[in-house]
Amino acid sequence: MAIFKLKPAFKDYIWGGTRLRDEYGKDCDYDKVAESWELSCHKDGASVVDGGEFDGLTLAQYIEKEGKSVLGTNCGKFENFPILIKLIDAKDNLSVQVHPDNEYAMRVEGEYGKTEMWYVVDCDEGATLLYGFKKEISKDEFAQRIADNTLLEVTNAVPVKKGDVFFIQSGTLHAIGKGILIAEIQQNSNTTYRIYDYGRVGKDGKPRELHVEKAKDVTVLGPAKQYPETPVEQYDGYTSKLLSKCEYFTTYRVDVETKAELEADCKSFNSILVLEGEPTVGGVKTKKGDSVFISAGEGKYTVEGKCQFVLTKID
Repeated sequence: MAIFKLKPAFKDYIWGGTRLRDEYGKDCDYDKVAESWELSCHKDGASVVDGGEFDGLTLAQYIEKEGKSVLGTNCGKFENFPILIKLIDAKDNLSVQVHPDNEYAMRVEGEYGKTEMWYVVDCDEGATLLYGFKKEISKDEFAQRIADNTLLEVTNAVPVKKGDVFFIQSGTLHAIGKGILIAEIQQNSNTTYRIYDYGRVGKDGKPRELHVEKAKDVTVLGPAKQYPETPVEQYDGYTSKLLSKCEYFTTYRVDVETKAELEADCKSFNSILVLEGEPTVGGVKTKKGDSVFISAGEGKYTVEGKCQFVLTKID
């Protein structure tokens, strides 16, 4: 059993900013730090154990060394590590995009599809994001609007504020808007189909690739399916709010005033992403932006110190 911090993998996509380095202390010398992959076993960017007995191992290597029991019995239904957790700093608009479901992604891309959720950690005043369509449209209209660059006329632009939650089922058209910092919890997949990209060019000076035909296959042409609002639960020393629950992940926002008594039972590991404060997690000192992995079967552990974090597990 183990509790340890993780070092993330970084991505320097063209729309990224510098907040993850400047404000969250991420050790990265990219000019733009668009994403930090905080909990990842993905081949495109693995997180690495930071300190302790397993220091320097990738998370995947730690799991291989200790056995899949550290993930918990609820992960037995997944062939691979089930989720990927990121911090995303959108200095500029992300492309309008969609992710396929498992059936399509496995058949066409050879990996799982992607259902995800966003927690708005912070945002500029007036920031918006795209989330589904204003109303149902036909496949013919979708194709025509992509062709004549009028797609944004029918997409649903949503004003956002700190603490907002968006559940993005596979097939949902979406785009993070500029000036938004997001914690993203998603299926363990890196398959994204760009539909519209504001005419931008990549580092090679060429327009970034679009995936219009695949997007036509998988996009749900209607309003997004929202996750219902849930109440805040009060406990001794802390509060907890369920952000989303699906077959791939269950996520809470936890606000600690003094301390929180939590448990990683044999059913699932716990992942903690610290958003505010400098708590001690099961004896491990952390700061804002740190990611902590608690193996399944660790049992009860304490988070001490005033803080806010996102807790994810597999139910």
